[in-house]
Amino acid sequence: VQLVESGGGLVQAGGSLRLSCATSGIMFDRYYIGWFRQAPGKEREGIACISGVDGSTYSADSVKGRFTISNEDDKNTVYLQMNDLKPEDTGVYYCAETGGISSVDAKYCSNGWYWHYWGRGTQVTVSS
Repeated sequence: VQLVESGGGLVQAGGSLRLSCATSGIMFDRYYIGWFRQAPGKEREGIACISGVDGSTYSADSVKGRFTISNEDDKNTVYLQMNDLKPEDTGVYYCAETGGISSVDAKYCSNGWYWHYWGRGTQVTVSS
């Protein structure tokens, strides 16, 4: 299983970025993909996840209304569209995969313990 993130960069507050998570080696329509982020000196935060089973999604309150998770099954890729970025969104963004949960909700999507495979991350920096 491999997960490769891309799309990070430097953007001004109020701007947008779209992150991609390219996957290989998984049954894409049967697994769950999540996005996590970690800011310097802070704990890792689960911000969004999507079910390949039924397409349901979860977004954390901190990003709800600004970030959208989506997938393209034929490309085995999950995206995180990030709009209205704020300086507090700065951090390293990781995608992760698991087959060990049953639904997308706060319990699973916010806790990295449930997620088995991780990418190396992509840096997002939002300037004020």
